[in-house]
Amino acid sequence: MSFFTKLRERLTRSSSKIGEGLDDIVSEGTPEDVAAKQPQPQNDPAIAAPASGLVGRLFGRADGTPEQPRRALDDDMLEELEDMLVQADLGVETALRVTANIAEGRMGRRLSVTELKELLAAEIARIMTPVARPLPLYPKKPQVVLVVGVNGAGKTTTIGKLASQFRAAGKSVVIAAGDTFRAAAVEQLQVWGQRAGVPVMVAAQGSDPASLAFDAMAKAEADGADLLLIDTAGRLQNRQDLMEELAKIVRVIRKKDPSAPHNTLLVLDATTGQNALNQVETFQKLADVSGLVMTKLDGTARGGVLVALADKFGLPIHAIGVGEQIDDLDAFDAEDFARALVGL
Repeated sequence: MSFFTKLRERLTRSSSKIGEGLDDIVSEGTPEDVAAKQPQPQNDPAIAAPASGLVGRLFGRADGTPEQPRRALDDDMLEELEDMLVQADLGVETALRVTANIAEGRMGRRLSVTELKELLAAEIARIMTPVARPLPLYPKKPQVVLVVGVNGAGKTTTIGKLASQFRAAGKSVVIAAGDTFRAAAVEQLQVWGQRAGVPVMVAAQGSDPASLAFDAMAKAEADGADLLLIDTAGRLQNRQDLMEELAKIVRVIRKKDPSAPHNTLLVLDATTGQNALNQVETFQKLADVSGLVMTKLDGTARGGVLVALADKFGLPIHAIGVGEQIDDLDAFDAEDFARALVGL
């Protein structure tokens, strides 16, 4: 099963919420709108033209199958669309911008729900495409990847999956179990390390994670490793002491290599919704976040927050996760995500 198929199947709550919302918006049109059969202009690149075969039958063709209901795009419809997008966690500013772009040159046109979904997917993809970038790989050895985030975001699992995937791609990897306060996190990384054939550096429980990071850099350099993935303890962005500890890890890493960390990945839990924006702001200040990984998109109705993040911060989105298996983390694809999110 392809990753997009999994995404489409598992992003059910978000896509269902948005898709059903769009169905409701169009169905609330006047009887005249629903019954209208006027030909629609086909010069809109955001809307795929009806075709023969299955797609043609879905739209309603000369074979007698009914067309979808249509509704004229007006101010009331745009307001309903804005409200629905805000509820789907796109945020007010992004929702307003998306609906304004959809409205441009289309006011008064009668749209079917499929056409509305195509337009919305095109706008979301336009926002997401500039940030859909894989984790960059540099010739520098070892490339130090620091992974940060709040408690329960999925950092440890993400590191395990990344290590396994990089190892499968022929890269030599070292993992540093920097969450020295939580034995379960260390054990989980060790399991992933054994599965992937990747060494995991650990330290005594409660020891200084900055010292472990420094030692891990020395080991990775001595081993000629391509990548060093450093786990960190989950920390709430409102805990100043914990955030200062993270800042110390970054300072110590830079004593060993002034150019490190070469990547700082912020792992975000999609179920946190708009709170993810606050997390990005805080971690950017302390850890100079270079890219994002979004997890748990399979268990949330808040997948739209990824659009808000892209629109507000423009940080690269390297990967998204939709489950617990090794192949449930994959590179972020803007168009696939947009179409899955709106229920296409």
